[in-house]
Amino acid sequence: MTDTAGTLSVLQHADSMFPSGAVSFSWGLEALVNRGAVTGRETLAEFMAAQIRGRWAGLDRPAIAHAHAAGADFERLAYLDRLVEAQSLGAEQRTGSTRMGNALLSVHRRLGTPQAADYARMVAQGRAFGHMPVVQGLLWRGLGFSAPQALAMSAHGVCTGLLGAAIRLSIISHLDAQAIHAALLPLIEEVLSSPLFDPDEMHAFIPQIEIASMNHETDDMRLFVN
Repeated sequence: MTDTAGTLSVLQHADSMFPSGAVSFSWGLEALVNRGAVTGRETLAEFMAAQIRGRWAGLDRPAIAHAHAAGADFERLAYLDRLVEAQSLGAEQRTGSTRMGNALLSVHRRLGTPQAADYARMVAQGRAFGHMPVVQGLLWRGLGFSAPQALAMSAHGVCTGLLGAAIRLSIISHLDAQAIHAALLPLIEEVLSSPLFDPDEMHAFIPQIEIASMNHETDDMRLFVN
């Protein structure tokens, strides 16, 4: 694959149009909007920074990197899956991650991506959970993407997914979304340049967001699953 073709492939799979299932999830944002904790551009940027620092940096990022390094070692991948499951304390966070991961596996199985069908079979047999970051590391390696590319794709997906949810919740405009995304790039770069946690050190700590996700099921109006 040429450099240009590789870049185009990265853009394809990192695009919000790719059917990853992310459009159904707000990761606690909707509940915080409903409670008046996130009201617009400034508070949304704070929410997203908390997601990046509190979950993505310590849990999703290392899970993707270690899953990418594991390649076709499915026992290692299942171990990483169990760690993500254990560190996702709220049921809504766990459910969202596995639903997105399994949706992505299903798409890639039909696309013929290497290892997708085999890992989907493990999940169906109850031998793995199929959490999103583990699946991303596995599949994006199978497509020939490097670990830095996979991590950048994931960070981009977190931003576009949350910003898309915020637009649908009518708390920001499309122009606001671009400004917030640009403002968060130095934080993402900082996280990407920091040391990578070992698997046993992976962790997440976003209590306010997780509590909001838990309360989400009692809300009268819901656009998103979590």
